[in-house]
Amino acid sequence: MKDYTGILVMIDGPDGSGKSLILQGIAEHLKGRGKKIFDLKEYAKNHHSLPEPEELYEYEIILSAEPTHAYLGRSIRDEIIRDNQRDYSALITAIAYSLDRLILYKRIIIPLLRKGKTIIQDRGVTTSLVYQPIQAEPLELSDILSLEGNKLALEHRPDLLIITRADPETCLRRLDERKHKKDHAIFEKLEFQRKVYERFNSKWFRELFEEKGSKVVYLDATKTKEEVIKTAIDVYNEFITQQKNKGEVFLKKEA
Repeated sequence: MKDYTGILVMIDGPDGSGKSLILQGIAEHLKGRGKKIFDLKEYAKNHHSLPEPEELYEYEIILSAEPTHAYLGRSIRDEIIRDNQRDYSALITAIAYSLDRLILYKRIIIPLLRKGKTIIQDRGVTTSLVYQPIQAEPLELSDILSLEGNKLALEHRPDLLIITRADPETCLRRLDERKHKKDHAIFEKLEFQRKVYERFNSKWFRELFEEKGSKVVYLDATKTKEEVIKTAIDVYNEFITQQKNKGEVFLKKEA
């Protein structure tokens, strides 16, 4: 049972499937409606740290991403998952993600949800459950679920989970065409991404989050950018409207 009124929206899917496009599309839509937005990802990139939650209370919408660009998150991006031939194990990778996630949730996500804020995040515990069990030295899903940061994130599961759906070949072609955003991540391999695609679209994955109360939506990301963004905005607006209506019904019952 949630003990806060904030909303957590998470966008996830295979590498190159349009997650960032959707997040930015929703953000631009909300800016156009006069919402005050804070980009946590850009802040962390520029400051190599995370702000205190009190600094964000004036904002209605927080844009976030995992791994972060602060503290351990920078090490994950720059070293642990970088294609540098040093081959960090799945266990080390999972522990690093979990700790980065633990800091993010304790410092930012949970305090702001309790303040009634809406957080829209690119990736999260969803990624760890899909990726780490299929690394070169795989872990059991139960091992991933037992890590403290992952347990905390599942206790505060996303209210709306949007999974982008695009075939691995299309995703990797998009990654190759990028000129300015090259992650050089160890995961950007065709066979790996085929497994990623299967896991994101599996019954167990969807049921895991639906059973915890998340609304899970699979979004076709093979259409034009404009169509993908429009669909994502429609999904977001419909969900927010439903949540608002539920809140109004609850208040009427309380009265």
